[in-house]
Amino acid sequence: MKTKKCKWLWWLTGVIAVVGLVLLTDGVRGIQAVGDFITDQILGMKWLNALIGMAFTAMFGETFMSGHWGQAMQFFVYDTIKIVVLLCLLIFLISYIQSYFPPERTKKILGRFQGIGANAVGSLLGTVTPFCSCSSIPLFMGFTRAGLSSGVTFSFLISSPLVDLGAFVLLVSVFGFPIATAYVVVGLMLAIVGGTIIEKTGVGKHIQDYILEGSIAEMDGVEMSQRDRLIYAKDQMLSTLKKVWMYILVGVGIGATIHNFIPAEWIQAVLGSDKWYAVPLATILGTPMYADIFGTIPVAEALFAKGVGVGTILSFMMSVTALSLPSMIMLSKAVKPKLLFWFVFIVVAGIMIIGLAFNALNFLFV
Repeated sequence: MKTKKCKWLWWLTGVIAVVGLVLLTDGVRGIQAVGDFITDQILGMKWLNALIGMAFTAMFGETFMSGHWGQAMQFFVYDTIKIVVLLCLLIFLISYIQSYFPPERTKKILGRFQGIGANAVGSLLGTVTPFCSCSSIPLFMGFTRAGLSSGVTFSFLISSPLVDLGAFVLLVSVFGFPIATAYVVVGLMLAIVGGTIIEKTGVGKHIQDYILEGSIAEMDGVEMSQRDRLIYAKDQMLSTLKKVWMYILVGVGIGATIHNFIPAEWIQAVLGSDKWYAVPLATILGTPMYADIFGTIPVAEALFAKGVGVGTILSFMMSVTALSLPSMIMLSKAVKPKLLFWFVFIVVAGIMIIGLAFNALNFLFV
């Protein structure tokens, strides 16, 4: 009897294990299906692309829409609408959150931390603040004048234009969660390490005298009502859109050109992941440009579709957003030449290391 009971128990255990495995597999597939739906249809708005394609086909005919010009036009309209809609929604949400953290409160929060922990908090703060390097610099100057350490202020200055919640969502809509997450992680790491090096080497003390000698006005925090917060979020959304819409159009236009007119073989011959110079070239090409993360995403999307390595694309995006020529000119008014040189050198070196590492691991993302 005991033997029969044991056999039944083994059979029952086996059946339960098989059923559990099936349910687990289906559950994983279900979660993956939900994730794919969010990425493709909600954030990626693939339904919008299909709708635009059907509308343009009805208007211009299937022959035209199957050609380069028709595909480029569809890419341009679809990407522009998608980026603008997501951008407005995200900036509104982030600005609403930001209304709870005025500069005075932010300064007090940052003042509680020391060392690399403070640099990490400074870089995280950059994810919910200005969307381009030029608008980050006035806050950087204010934090410096308030007496915060150079590690904190430079970690903030690197991460603010480079990494933000809006960029993460847009990157997910184009590249999916793995690449978007990787971009955010390495961006934060670069900000923390860069700020730490600047602080520990002592070069962070080379700030222009007028900033160190100035004083920051102490203002009593005024509690905003919900209506005030919504108005503030709306104003920030419109203000940011006015600043970046031109860069979005230029970026989408370049992306449409790369996507539909330049053969993949040409691009891979110059920027293929097997080319040792692809990452340095992408970094150097991106540095003098002026755009924010939202303007670089369409270009990155087109390069990715042509088979360019993930590391090369990340290097290009990072150099454009963190080291644009206008922002470096503004920063030169706040820091002395020695500090400016080391800031650019550290960020460029970090971007290239990140790019080369990701190109070596490119097989994980394609």
